[in-house]
Amino acid sequence: MRVFETVRNIWKIEDLRKRILITILFVLVYRLGSFVVIPGINPADLGALQNQTAEGLLALLDMFSGGAFSNASIFALGIMPYISASIVMQLAAIAVPSMQKLQREGESGRRKINQWTRYLTVLILLMQAPTYLINLNVQLSSVGASLPAGLWFQIYATIILAAGSMFVLWLGERITDKGIGNGISFIILVGIIARLPHALLAEFTSRLGSAAGGLVAFLFEIVFLLFVIAGAILLVQGTRKVPVQYAKRVIGNKQYGGARQYIPLKVNAANVMPIIFAQAIMFIPISIMGFAKAEGGSFMQAFMDNTGFWYNFVFALLIILFTYFYTAITINPTQMADDLKRNNGFVPGVKPGKPTKDYLDAIMDRITLPGALFLAVVAILPAFAEILGVSGGFAQFFGGTSLLILVGVVLDTLQQIESHLLMRHYDGLLKTGRIKGRTGTVSAY
Repeated sequence: MRVFETVRNIWKIEDLRKRILITILFVLVYRLGSFVVIPGINPADLGALQNQTAEGLLALLDMFSGGAFSNASIFALGIMPYISASIVMQLAAIAVPSMQKLQREGESGRRKINQWTRYLTVLILLMQAPTYLINLNVQLSSVGASLPAGLWFQIYATIILAAGSMFVLWLGERITDKGIGNGISFIILVGIIARLPHALLAEFTSRLGSAAGGLVAFLFEIVFLLFVIAGAILLVQGTRKVPVQYAKRVIGNKQYGGARQYIPLKVNAANVMPIIFAQAIMFIPISIMGFAKAEGGSFMQAFMDNTGFWYNFVFALLIILFTYFYTAITINPTQMADDLKRNNGFVPGVKPGKPTKDYLDAIMDRITLPGALFLAVVAILPAFAEILGVSGGFAQFFGGTSLLILVGVVLDTLQQIESHLLMRHYDGLLKTGRIKGRTGTVSAY
């Protein structure tokens, strides 16, 4: 069979074989650390935290950490503080002129930005770790337990959590350098996949014990999930190719330029960022109610029900707005038009300069709307799955951030493997065509 032939070809390539084995080793280290509880905490008392992370934003954090968040593990904060720092630096690179200058300096500027991102990650960790411990103590007190008292525990637990998160970042970077690439995204992928077998088994068990539907309903869920994954692949890979022609130049006896290329404008240029921003905002009413320890009125209650109409309507609306906002700050048609003009390139039938900028702007407006609508639909699909009777843990895989990251990182990883195969003159992973993957990372994020 072609699958076994492809596996044999992968195993024959020594460099690729080493990279895959190193990646597996680092993943095993990460998964092992996810079950190492912070010293001083009784693992038997963590049931309350696991109940708290069953839904909402904390469920998302727990999924990204592969369960380390609810295990009170040394890796509990996972890779998310680094992603938060990267988002801040990415936005700063758009708004701060000095950061823009650094970006234009090439490799040296990129190294300095990465260094500042790490410093910011440590600062975020030093704020998030005590907050995590306070929340953990509140949850443990609800079941008659508590964290060790005293300032010493707070200090060493904060240091352990910060060091654990930075170690996870180091693992991700080693996977990028020594493994199959995209280490940070791969760490998130591992955390998401780690929750899938348990959720799938729980859903299968519940369906078998159900009087209505049973195994037929479970098979229908799997088929529908496959359709959703196919739609997510289309969303991740969808691009609008703008043709570009470069003018011919003759230097000496050689001719340069004259090639016809294209600019790939992504339908979903914002990736998963609009969903992350929208989820953070939608979590604010729940946080206010939790700190106030009040039940609130009907208005607040409506935004605490993640399967309700108003919650999902506002959630989808925020995603559409954030998609336009994030696309506007990440895609710069003016810079694209200037770069084309500087390199003697032009869009056929469009004058260089401002007309090209307006043309690219018009294309982005046309493709961003369907991309934003599709992204909003994917984001609220888990709520529809829960309404239709799918368990909450399994419903998270029917859409949202987890599905888009899962699809995107898998495509990137397969593309990395395929590039190694084609470089050694082996067939790719598919009989026809190549795996396109994405034009960027999970960028997390």
